[in-house]
Amino acid sequence: MRLNQVTLPALDVAQSVAFYRKLGFKLIVDAPHYARFQATTGDATFSVEQAEARAWRSQVVVYFECDGLDQQVAALKAKGIAFVQDPRDEPWLWREARLVDPAGNVICLYHAGENRLHPPWCVRTPLTTGDATL
Repeated sequence: MRLNQVTLPALDVAQSVAFYRKLGFKLIVDAPHYARFQATTGDATFSVEQAEARAWRSQVVVYFECDGLDQQVAALKAKGIAFVQDPRDEPWLWREARLVDPAGNVICLYHAGENRLHPPWCVRTPLTTGDATL
């Protein structure tokens, strides 16, 4: 299975579109109530969709991996993007910076390198002969 996309609620779709375009994402679907973006690297997508009101307190965090995280954050700050957490090294061996989109969704820009899929504490699954899915 492949993850297709994540859809975030947006109180003002046009404002969210401007925010994510400023972050560098490519707009591929644009409607008054919905927009979809392609990641800056690869073919992953995510969307924003009109929400009626902020009746939720989401604890979802959307992670976008960046090479050169510190330089990326500096470039975004130069464009006027505000961060709630500057880049810092976390105990789980990722370097993370956090910001909030116009609808209140938490966005984490991070760099994990090898530790994204293979941290020192990852679950090791023995390979079974002939099983290419493990």
